[in-house]
Parts: sequence; structure tokens; C-alpha cells
Amino acid sequence: MKFVVSSTELLSRLQSINRVISTKTVLPILDNFLFELTEEGLVVIASDLETTMRTRIALDNVEGQGKVAIEAKRLTDILKEFPEQPLIFEINNESYAIDILSDNGRFSIMGQDGGEYPDMPSLAEENTLSINMSSDALLKGIEKTIFATASDDLRPVMNGILMQFSEEGSTFVASDAHKLVRYKRKDVTVNGQSSFILPKKPASLLKNILPKESGEIRLQFDDKNAYFNLSDYELICRLVEGSYPNYETVIPTNNPNKLTVNRLDFVTIVKRVATVANQASNLIKLELNDGQVVVSAQDIDFSMSGQEKLSAQYEGEAMGIGFKSSFLVDILNAMSSENVVLQMSDPSRAGIITPLEAESENEDELMLLMPMMVNDEF
Repeated sequence: MKFVVSSTELLSRLQSINRVISTKTVLPILDNFLFELTEEGLVVIASDLETTMRTRIALDNVEGQGKVAIEAKRLTDILKEFPEQPLIFEINNESYAIDILSDNGRFSIMGQDGGEYPDMPSLAEENTLSINMSSDALLKGIEKTIFATASDDLRPVMNGILMQFSEEGSTFVASDAHKLVRYKRKDVTVNGQSSFILPKKPASLLKNILPKESGEIRLQFDDKNAYFNLSDYELICRLVEGSYPNYETVIPTNNPNKLTVNRLDFVTIVKRVATVANQASNLIKLELNDGQVVVSAQDIDFSMSGQEKLSAQYEGEAMGIGFKSSFLVDILNAMSSENVVLQMSDPSRAGIITPLEAESENEDELMLLMPMMVNDEF
């Protein structure tokens, strides 16, 4: 086999799919990329058995066909040191010896039999649902929710993003029991109702490659796997098994106390005040009054404290409520509106944070944060 490929394009594709490869592989062959050379070009695959990614590279100069497994780390380390230039790959189909020829030299490495590489999983045609959606819709759904997923071995359903589809639209949900995000899109609809839980790892992989996409992507899924077909990449992953909790029941509906504040000013003050908070609890307190919010924190063990006030619009009874500052910062950073609204019923119940200005009429964004107990000395 022989082919010519751009050094930078090949490296870019390999770096995108390299994130699939696990540091603790079940099979030694999974430490490799699978290169498949066809008349149309080159297909490169990476897998950890749970998630598989494939990228397609169109080539002009191709001789022969076949497949070979190439050590992922070794190949990417070599390619990182090349400036942009065409590279010639010559592969012996019998010994799997690989020669990489550049403008000024030659590198020789050994590959393995590509036939030992596991096959890419497939979907069951009889119960597969297909959806076309914009890459922007999928990217936003993941970006808005992935930070709120849990890392809970006892409740694996919480470790992914719930994706629900219906005639009314689509919903992305994630929660770690401390914070919850619900992001809705009205422009992605299907006949009937269906849902699945996308694991965190493939969601993170999609988050990295979707910014390069434009136009529509095709999503297909059955009871066990989900398949994402992008312009230059394909991803198929095993879904999280189990039923997602009924998240709607934890969203309080009666929240008469309402704070409207500039998002960037708010997150800046929270981060600054949190520098003197107790490192174990990360607790900050919000004191809400007409016309302002006072953000304070303290660490009694080290005799540290701090507070700042911020002009804001507040409707409701004067109250104080505590939150974990890092969670509040994560939520505020995941939003993009200039101003946000924090709605509360009382200091012991969850606060709901929504954008004051929706980015588009097709979007509905809600984030929930559980409060923390504030002692009397605070």
C-alpha cells in the first residue's frame, strides 16, 4: 500500500480521534489507530470498545488497498515534529513494515495486522430512529449540560446527558444532584417520543469536533448505541443503560423572590470573594435586598473574610442564601446572556437561574442550584 497525505491534515484528524483511546486498554491492539486504505482514500479508526470514532480523508495518490494498525502515540509524536508538507506512506501488506518519507528523510516503524482490530459496532435496523439536526443545536446542547454531569459509580445514569426528542422539540438534561441543567430546542423535532443517555466521554469528543462542523448532522440510535455522522467524522458509542430520574419534580415552580443581575459582573465578584471562602465548603452567601446583592465569604479557621456589593434589581422579601461558589461560577460561565435571573422561594430550596435575554426563540435554558446551609455566625 502507498499513499500521499498532508502532514498537518493527518495530524489534526488523528489528534481529534486520539482522545477515544483509553490509557487502560482492554486489548493491546486498541493502543493503535486502524488505517484502512481504499480507492476513495484513507479511513482512520480509534476505539476503546465503548466508543469508536472514524475519520475519512480524501486522497489523490493511492496505490493498493488494505489495512494496518499503527501505534497511536508513536505516530502522533512523529507527525507533531513535521512542518506542513506531503508525506508518503509505504506499507508492506505482509510484514506490516511502514516507511514514512518526507522531503528530507525517512522514518521506519512497525505496524500490526489490521484484521485483529475490533469491528465497528452497528445499530439494529428494526428499532433504529434517525434524526437530522444542526451541528449548532447539538453543540449547544452538549456545551450547556456536560459540566453538570456526575461522576457517580453507584448511579451511572447520572454520568451522562439525557437527550429527549418529541414533536414539540428536543431537551438536553444533566445533573449531579447539586446542580441541574435543562436546555430545550424547539427546532429539533421527531414524530412520537424517544430518549437516550449519552455518556460523558463521547459527549466530550463531540464537543471538541462539532465547532468545525457546519450544516446538518445525522443522529441514529437504538436501544444500545448512538451513531453520529458528521462531514469528516463518524462516532458510535454505547449508551448508558437505565432510566433517568424524573428531573421535573425537583424544579420548584413557585419562586416569588427574583434577582436580576449582570452575569459577567456577578461571576467576577463571586470568583473574587470565593478566594477567602473555606476551601472545604467553598461556601458564599448572597444577601438580597432592594437594589443590590451583597456577596460574602469567610474562613473562620484562618481568620479570613470578604464581601462585595453589586447593584441589581431585586423583587421579593429580603433574604440570605448560601451556595457553593464553584458550582455557581460553572453555571454562570455556561450561560451567554448579558443578564441572568435568579429565582428563589426560600433559603432552603433550590435557586433557578435563567437568561434574561434568550439567544433565540428556539431555545429555552434553565439551570438549578441547590443551596448550602449558612450558620448564624456567617
